[in-house]
Amino acid sequence: MQKFTFSIVLLFFITAISQAQQPTKPSASEIYESIQKLNFLGSVLYVAAHPDDENTRLISYMSNQMHARTAYLSLTRGDGGQNLIGSEIRELLGVIRTQELLAARRIDGGEQRFTRANDFGYSKHPDETLSIWNKDAVLSDVVLAIRQFKPDIIINRFDHRTSGSTHGHHTSSAMLSVEAFDLANDAAAFPDLLKIADVWQPKRLFFNTSWWFYGSQENFEKADKSNMLNFDIGAYYPLKGLSNNEVASIASSQHLSQGFGRLSQRGSQNEYIEFLKGASFDGGKDIFEGIDTSWNRVNGGEAIGEILYDIQENFNFTQPSNHIPNLLDAYKLLQNIDHAHWRIQKTKELKSIIEMCAGLYLEASAEAHLATPGDQVNVNIEILNRSQSPIILESIKTTEGLTISKKIELTDNTKFAFEEVINISNNQSPTTPYWLTEKGSLGMYKVNDLALIGLPETPRMLTVDFNLLINKVPITITKPIINRFSKPEKGELYRPFEIIPEASARITEKVIIFENSSQRDISVIVTAGRDNLEGDVEVSHPKDWHIYPAKQKVSITHKGEAQTLIFTVIPPKTDSEGHISPVVNVNGKTYTNELITINYEHIPTQTVLLPSESKIVRLNIQKRGENIGYIQGAGDVVPESLRQIGYNVRILNPEDITPENLSRLDAVVIGIRAYNTVDELKYKQDLLFDFVKQGGNMVVQYNTSFRLKVDALAPFNLTLSRDRVTDENADVRFLNPEHPILNYPNKITQKDFEGWTQERGLYFPNEWAENFVAILSMNDKNETPKDGSLLVAKYGKGHYIYTGLSFFREFPEGISGAYRLFANMLSIGKEKIKLEAKLND
Repeated sequence: MQKFTFSIVLLFFITAISQAQQPTKPSASEIYESIQKLNFLGSVLYVAAHPDDENTRLISYMSNQMHARTAYLSLTRGDGGQNLIGSEIRELLGVIRTQELLAARRIDGGEQRFTRANDFGYSKHPDETLSIWNKDAVLSDVVLAIRQFKPDIIINRFDHRTSGSTHGHHTSSAMLSVEAFDLANDAAAFPDLLKIADVWQPKRLFFNTSWWFYGSQENFEKADKSNMLNFDIGAYYPLKGLSNNEVASIASSQHLSQGFGRLSQRGSQNEYIEFLKGASFDGGKDIFEGIDTSWNRVNGGEAIGEILYDIQENFNFTQPSNHIPNLLDAYKLLQNIDHAHWRIQKTKELKSIIEMCAGLYLEASAEAHLATPGDQVNVNIEILNRSQSPIILESIKTTEGLTISKKIELTDNTKFAFEEVINISNNQSPTTPYWLTEKGSLGMYKVNDLALIGLPETPRMLTVDFNLLINKVPITITKPIINRFSKPEKGELYRPFEIIPEASARITEKVIIFENSSQRDISVIVTAGRDNLEGDVEVSHPKDWHIYPAKQKVSITHKGEAQTLIFTVIPPKTDSEGHISPVVNVNGKTYTNELITINYEHIPTQTVLLPSESKIVRLNIQKRGENIGYIQGAGDVVPESLRQIGYNVRILNPEDITPENLSRLDAVVIGIRAYNTVDELKYKQDLLFDFVKQGGNMVVQYNTSFRLKVDALAPFNLTLSRDRVTDENADVRFLNPEHPILNYPNKITQKDFEGWTQERGLYFPNEWAENFVAILSMNDKNETPKDGSLLVAKYGKGHYIYTGLSFFREFPEGISGAYRLFANMLSIGKEKIKLEAKLND
């Protein structure tokens, strides 16, 4: 798995951005900020559709300036977008973007929630969005988020009144939020949710407007703002040494898979929110007007407030532990208030502050980062009290039910370390994102457990409870089991502790194309989750395909090692497609999942279990030219796909783009968004155009007009637009049916556009020189024809081709027609190769 290094200034308040599960090591300033938030009993829920939709400036302001408990509800996990740092798309991209959101929240101080909605790709209207999503299910999830989080204020990122003028997911998120605002307090609405959350009525609903929604700064300046609140969100935080905008910039820069790394910002800046519904206000600047956000909000809170406000007013930055006795007094009083929501939330916050003030270091680190059900795991326990407060470790208790009595007096700055053996239950479920454990639909993930819906990630099931007496007050602090290790070149690192199956398997190629009836060997890699794995492996397959041998033995001595088995696949003689899956049989148990590790330095390592499946395609495909150069942009699997149909593909780094290297190639393919992401290409464009002039073919895949790195995208005038066709089943019309690209060496028909996934294409040109020939026309329902999806121009002896068709999505799905059309693009102008071959015969 590719690693992506992201360097930022190491800020003292950022504690767990990379490698993850790293314990927090708070400063006195952070403790004080936590006390400020502890003393504010108000909450804000920000609602939008995708990762990166959130306004980190406003989230940070509400959390760090207002001190409100703040959360972002993203309806989707961003599964339908592009990936600028690797080749993961769809579900795996959703896992990455989930973790990027969590990284952003660790910085801006917010929390994170989701619904079960699946980001199926760009949608032009909320009607389409809500027909593909299960509207009632997503609305139920929004209602659940409100009932569980209990926000006083809801802020929508988008305008619910703009159907059809922007992304359908965006408008839908606002529409569902507006509807849920009242339904959350209606016991007759979604009564099943009452099993886990009581009804709740938020106080006010706002829309986070800006000049962008008015079309220009000038229009916004003229707009009536009498129904709006505005904040100067450029506040400076001396305790952090940063402004709110700087915090927000660092937070949004965690969205690296979307190319959101950016410069930080400083200075005064106004943010506007438009009042939509709820309790009226007098036009002031207090979003919480009329809401008691003090401890007086709850019965019995006045006495708690007296203690905690005094601590805040007289906080001892040099000896925070001096406040522990008073914090414990507040803790005992807090347990007696009858408001369950605030009791639970503020108890969690107060326990954390007591832990921080005592300088408690509590860690449970497994010797390895992976284990299987039934394993025995050595766990190193480390406990350290860095204060003079009398603290006794009474016992530790594991998730598996093991309770170990200790009775250790934790004296100031004396480390206690010991090892315990923990038995993993035979029934322990493997670690994997909970929303991927069952197959969902195009628009929805399937999650049956109400307790999981909305959570950003699967709860860590393997934990250790540290049962303490602090000043004779019993307090339990729970820590997940992690794996702490070191590397000579990187120092101390942390990984999540994961449960994996005793066996997993994968076929090395996700799509296997058979261009004729010749048999082909495939590799099945079996990985052991435990020592001394013995079993057998077979490959399930369609009836008209054959695989030899039917079964093979697998024997792996050490956990973590893999064994590669070679099977021979014999395709049918005619066109056919289907799926094959490895099946590992061990002691009567069957394993069919692949273990996928996602490893980037800006997020925690992720372990994902997905069904191990590869698509096999017997395809009648012809091609001309053999040697292809590929210039990578954002991550995609197009090079591997071209190798599948017999091309020799060489990856060209910018320094490899020389006349000599290009002269050995039949065609050069530019990867998706390469002209947006590879700065050096601006110095190489003339060389590429010369290559075309000398007889080569150049195929450029989609780019966006924003931040183009080159002055000239093509040897002739070519202007990109935001035109796209999102309906993957939209009619495709042949504008030039006799053009070679539709006829040679493969005859392209309407059948070749069947079965496409997610979209036809995106960011088509809308203006081009007369040198270009438009090949295809297509459009979404009720829209004008879009003719710029595939443009071909003769340049010198070769051909320049620009295409916005989404080959990067179709190839991983094994779409036959996409392969055939791309082969024609690479083969154009190569008819003479066929003629010369005949003459030589």
